[in-house]
This record gives sequence, structure tokens and C-alpha cells, in this order.
Amino acid sequence: MSVKELSAAEFADAVKSGTVLVDFWATWCGPCKMMLPVFDQVAAEVGDTVKTFKFNIEESAEAAAGQGVSIVPTFILYKDGVKVASLTGPQSKTKLLDLAKKA
Repeated sequence: MSVKELSAAEFADAVKSGTVLVDFWATWCGPCKMMLPVFDQVAAEVGDTVKTFKFNIEESAEAAAGQGVSIVPTFILYKDGVKVASLTGPQSKTKLLDLAKKA
């Protein structure tokens, strides 16, 4: 299962309701590439309880900066459009699952 990639235009609508976990990444980032299959596994495990998306900061650095993203990978958990928690850098599947359960 592959996680949907959000565009800058889709971002606000995607995080405005429910619990959403977003992986901010970049194609030039080695640790980001390493995390992609891990994030896919997390998405499969949380199912419909947490919506999961990827956001390539190269597509819209301005939108990523607006979310406080200055390091990739960054994982941000939103609850009804509000940022409630985040992690930066490579993470274990367990840590990402724990993050998803915070909301």
C-alpha cells in the first residue's frame, strides 16, 4: 500500500478534520527514502483510525516552512487541523505508531 502524496493545494483540506499523520520528506534525503517503507507499514497498521499522507517539501518549501518543517524527515500529527505532536529524523515503526496514538 502506498501513502498518498499531498500537494500544497490539498494540504489544508487534508488535515482539517480527524487525526492525520504527515511525513514531510524530500527526494534528495537519504533518511527520508529509508523511512518511506516504514511509513507505509505504519499507514497499513493504523488503517482508517489515522489518515496518513506524505508531503514532498521540494514541491512546496513555503508550505512546509509554514508548518514549522526545517528538517526532513519530519512527522507531524494533526488533530482537527491543529498540530499536536511531531518527531524529526529517522524513527522506528514503534515510535511512529506511538505518535499516531497520541491524538
